[in-house]
Amino acid sequence: MESVTLEDVAVNFTLEEWTMLNASQKELYKDVMQDTLRNLSYIGNKWEHQNIENEYETLWRKLR
Repeated sequence: MESVTLEDVAVNFTLEEWTMLNASQKELYKDVMQDTLRNLSYIGNKWEHQNIENEYETLWRKLR
């Protein structure tokens, strides 16, 4: 059985889709992705040379 990866569970918006979201939708996305990263960490998914917070911050910066 293969491990679950972030790519398996993440929702990725295009820049056009992202700009259509209002502030509360963006905040909800941020919260859901943070929980997802935390859950992946909990079940043992590790990123080599990175911690969960760095992975989350990288994703969030890409969406801005």
